[in-house]
Amino acid sequence: MTMDIAAAHETLPLDDFWQLIDAARERATEERPFAQALTDILADCPPQTILAYERTFTDVHERLYRWDVWAAAFLIGGGCSDDSFMDFRAGVISQGREWYERVLASPDSLARHPLALDGDPGHLENLFDERVNYAAAKAYPRALGDPEAWDAMVAEGYDADEPEEDTMGEAFDFGDEREMRRRLPSLTVLIADGEDRP
Repeated sequence: MTMDIAAAHETLPLDDFWQLIDAARERATEERPFAQALTDILADCPPQTILAYERTFTDVHERLYRWDVWAAAFLIGGGCSDDSFMDFRAGVISQGREWYERVLASPDSLARHPLALDGDPGHLENLFDERVNYAAAKAYPRALGDPEAWDAMVAEGYDADEPEEDTMGEAFDFGDEREMRRRLPSLTVLIADGEDRP
């Protein structure tokens, strides 16, 4: 298999990208979680659409690569490694465009997310969704009928660039409670109150 380099770097228009996310959200059930629904939808798309989706996914995923968003993930998860932060960003994307843009504008807005408003802020941990990161990688081989298709693409040079740290905004100490309360006041109080419950 020979990769079309130009086609592999095309992106999907944002409106189309979010329509795919919304379609997966509508089809998701307890038995068929969001990541599986998204993979199934992508697998029915032309291969180049899947690649374009993945490029746009990478772009919107990287926009969340900020210290303040990471701090929110740290609070919600009780800690957050590099890999866990990838999963958190994927989970935010899975919530749809409205919540994605809210988090971009203010990660503290997650204190008002429906998962937090059911009385148990621990449910926000469901935002960590590793499987969403790999929807395109699972769908692409299915679309081509070739189980090795994605690995072949990566071997030929198709892979996402790592985001740059200088785009992350101002770094700060997640272990500094006063700083966390200043930057994420609502979320800090919400998580602290949840921890105080018996």
